[in-house]
Amino acid sequence: MPLPSPPPPTKPAPTAGPRPAGRPGARGWLAFTAGALLLLLGGHGAALPARAPTPRLPSAGALAPRPPAAACPPGTLPDNDVCVHLPTGDPGEGAAKQATANAHRERSGAWAVYEQIPRLSERPAAYEAYRYPIPPGLPGGKYVVSGYDLDRPDALQRRGRTLRHVGHGGLDLPQARGTPVKLVALEHQQGDAEVLFAGKLFGTTVVTRHGVHEAGRLREYIVLFGHLESIAPGISTGLRLPEGAVIGGVGDTGSPELVHLHLEVRRIRDGVDLTRVPSGGGLLGESVSVVCDPRNVLPLR
Repeated sequence: MPLPSPPPPTKPAPTAGPRPAGRPGARGWLAFTAGALLLLLGGHGAALPARAPTPRLPSAGALAPRPPAAACPPGTLPDNDVCVHLPTGDPGEGAAKQATANAHRERSGAWAVYEQIPRLSERPAAYEAYRYPIPPGLPGGKYVVSGYDLDRPDALQRRGRTLRHVGHGGLDLPQARGTPVKLVALEHQQGDAEVLFAGKLFGTTVVTRHGVHEAGRLREYIVLFGHLESIAPGISTGLRLPEGAVIGGVGDTGSPELVHLHLEVRRIRDGVDLTRVPSGGGLLGESVSVVCDPRNVLPLR
């Protein structure tokens, strides 16, 4: 019986002994590379730069096209895909109000040319948008029975029954006789008002002076309260009046049987010294003041 063949010899398992010199393994190469980098960095053990974070994509809104500055109109700047308006000034001051020329035909047939300040386009046209010295006296809470029309063509201006007066430079506010007339501070007014006149002008009349911030400067306006039944006690030239002070009562002096308050606003011309102007009718002279649509300066409700 033949003997079985011996099994083939097996190779011994590798040991973890040292590798032969001159043949570094993978870890050895890593150590070698790190050491070389340290030497290049000056041998001071500087840390390797951190991996830069992956940039984030902008949001969809940020990808909107930005219009070039030249494509935006004056007074605006580009903001993403729109042109935004720049601030036009301190909100505590009013806009510039320019006087313009107009004319109407007088009773004599002659044309009278005058200057007036029309309503600014940004001011509401509706009279009910404003506050007045008296409560509304017309149905539906309305105030004005006859409005300002000196900015209108001659044919559209108001005529009196006898053509004694042409055009209307103020507002007529009907109300019961004796209704208290209270001072209202004008839009952008600084400080209290001052009484300039109390006497006969448009019937019994009080005229007050108001300082108003307008287009970066302080301008002077006067307000005329006409056809009063009486003047409140203590009202006299030079008196300072706060908002709400009683000036007098509604009446019909100088306008018999038409009980109403005539409210007129005028701006003092540049360079005029009111201390040298005769009180009363002198305040209404064309060289002293220019009539103004009251809606430019009356306070909003």
